[in-house]
Amino acid sequence: MGAQTGADRKVADRAAAAYLDLARRMHLRGTVKLAVTVRAGGEAKSSRPVGGNPVLIDAATTAARKWKFEPAPGETTEVIEFRFGAH
Repeated sequence: MGAQTGADRKVADRAAAAYLDLARRMHLRGTVKLAVTVRAGGEAKSSRPVGGNPVLIDAATTAARKWKFEPAPGETTEVIEFRFGAH
């Protein structure tokens, strides 16, 4: 399971998403993309799914809440990708 961002804003700390037992048993693979609103201080404020399997979105959302970005003058929206399973 990997994660990356296409952000202009640098990531200070990232958390990996858990590959849930249910998803593993179902052999679910794929990428979840989230648009994350990041506060000026670097904390995730909110997120919304941009794409991905609904079973995997919750795990990605939980991990994205733990990500920290470098401070910026104001809020930004960053797109984060989480990859689940073997690719």
